[in-house]
Amino acid sequence: MTTRQAVNEVAPESSAPMRLRVDAPLLDGYLSYLESDATPFITPGHKGRASKLDADLGAVVAGDVPLYGGVDTVKSARGLLAEAERRSARWYGADWCRYSTGGSTHCNQALCLAIGQPGDKVVVTRSLHRSLLLGMVLADLEPCWLPTAIDAATGMPLGVAVEDVEATLAANPDARAVLITEPDYLGTLSDVRRIIEVAHRRDVPVIVDQAWGAHFGHHPELPPHAMALGADAMVTSIHKLLPGYTQASLVCARTRRFDRDRLERGFEASHTTSSAGSVLASIDACRALMEARGPELVEPVLRAIKAARQRLREEVPGLDVPDEQSFMPGRFDPMRLVLLLSRVGANGIEIEHMLMDQGLPLELVDRDTIVAIVTIADDEGTLNELVKALVPAIHATSGPSRSPSVSVSWHVQPVKAMSPRAAFFSAHESVAADLAVGRISAELIAPYPPGIPVLAPGELVTERLLADLRAVAAHGVRVAYAADPTLSTIEVVRI
Repeated sequence: MTTRQAVNEVAPESSAPMRLRVDAPLLDGYLSYLESDATPFITPGHKGRASKLDADLGAVVAGDVPLYGGVDTVKSARGLLAEAERRSARWYGADWCRYSTGGSTHCNQALCLAIGQPGDKVVVTRSLHRSLLLGMVLADLEPCWLPTAIDAATGMPLGVAVEDVEATLAANPDARAVLITEPDYLGTLSDVRRIIEVAHRRDVPVIVDQAWGAHFGHHPELPPHAMALGADAMVTSIHKLLPGYTQASLVCARTRRFDRDRLERGFEASHTTSSAGSVLASIDACRALMEARGPELVEPVLRAIKAARQRLREEVPGLDVPDEQSFMPGRFDPMRLVLLLSRVGANGIEIEHMLMDQGLPLELVDRDTIVAIVTIADDEGTLNELVKALVPAIHATSGPSRSPSVSVSWHVQPVKAMSPRAAFFSAHESVAADLAVGRISAELIAPYPPGIPVLAPGELVTERLLADLRAVAAHGVRVAYAADPTLSTIEVVRI
């Protein structure tokens, strides 16, 4: 038996996880390199031998294989990356697909560079990720903002109203694209299919930042992915909800409303020329895994999440734990575990610290909300461990009931004063925060997570926004990207 056959086969009686070599050329190239006895004279500098220099360093870079000269030849003669991208394009029903080692940040910005000309308008949700906003800075696109609808009962975002998309397109008939983020950080979705239909009636392409929906379409109970709903382009983070390497992401598009050459140039303009083959191989492997076994892998996790929600509701009376029944059909990701704490008076920041001490870090936490990311790598055991820690922590921090609050990230009402790009490149100065009110922001400030800009370049600093940011910081949430994270000063456009 050859080494390759030995790797590919698992004895029926073995308890080891199934190994998948079906339709995954990059993964096969990666494993072939690891099994080889190559003595490379190429980058990276550790050459797979760092453990001979320092054991700890060796552990850090173990498994790091470059694309060129590792997974594929230096000349990329076998074209493994292009073949893997073609298979992903076929899987998503796209004409074009690229794998990125720069996360969805890179993919979003690549699409912005492919949309149109400097100064063109785009219709875009205001609850966008910072990467999209900075993509508009890079491409000099002018945003026409869409407000985020809010559920009055819970304070949760409900995505973008179809009517707002229709009205904004009517008011801006020269807009070159519609950009929406689906799902949002809390798992809720807009009526994506109808938004696409509205835009396509005007022959306007729809780009969906689906960074948090890489698992969509892999089980009947999950929402379809954006391309299946008719989107023209989609970005998704393989590393977020699928078991890919950190920074693994992909972007795909149909080229009827896009220039394929511009897509390529936009992608290459901001991508590394030293791609990590291990990251790229993980994208290929995740696609092949989900194509072969998606429903089988998702099903037990969905059952475990439902049981966890039920246990939380029973053991913490009054705790809001939304599920797909809390919203209109298809408007919530059933894999998302969200806890709304206001009605039981608990404090999310204190709960987060308690769980971190137990080795249970959480994805998004503010005073009123907890989001625990659950993936196919979880099971009944991991969710039971989480619930077992959450219940006493919630009880320990409970107090008087509060009215449901709306996070500042969802209710931003920006006052535009100049284009994001113009403000970004303008001369700027640092002024005391109170004196910045009424001035034009030169910087991007966002509570993180979720990384939604509350204040963006080109927007007026208002008393409301400043007060909201200060309140978030006072509650213990990280305020990111500001030159002064204490918010004592703000960078504004120099007069």
